[in-house]
Amino acid sequence: MAAGTLVSSGTSANIPTGSGSERLRRATINGLNADTQEILSGTAGHIYTIISIIFCDMQEAAGSISIKLNDGSNDIQLLSEASHASKGTFVWNDRFVMEEDDDLDVYNSVTAGDWIVSYIDQDWT
Repeated sequence: MAAGTLVSSGTSANIPTGSGSERLRRATINGLNADTQEILSGTAGHIYTIISIIFCDMQEAAGSISIKLNDGSNDIQLLSEASHASKGTFVWNDRFVMEEDDDLDVYNSVTAGDWIVSYIDQDWT
C-alpha cells in the first residue's frame, strides 16, 4: 500500500492567543441539483468545529452523497458515494475541525437535495 501525505495543522500562525468569541451556527443548501457545492468556507482567524451534517432527499429517488474537505491544496474524502434511500435522510455526526484555508463541499446525485451543517465558530479576529 502506498503511503499518503501527512498534512499537519496548528502552526503558530493559526493558534489563538487572545480573547475571542464562540457561536453556534449553521449553513444550508436548499435543493442542490445533482452537483457538488461548497457549504462552508474557512475564514482567517476562525476555527470551526463541525457538529453534524444532515442530508435529506427531496426528489423521492434513491441516490448517493459525498462529503469532502479541501485543506487548501488537497481534497480529503470524508464520505464517498454513500447510498441513500428514496425520501431518505442521512446524518453525519462525527466531529472534526476546519481551519481558515479549509472548505467543506457536499455532493448529491439526486436533483433535489437539502443540506444543513451545524458547527461552532470560534472567532479570534
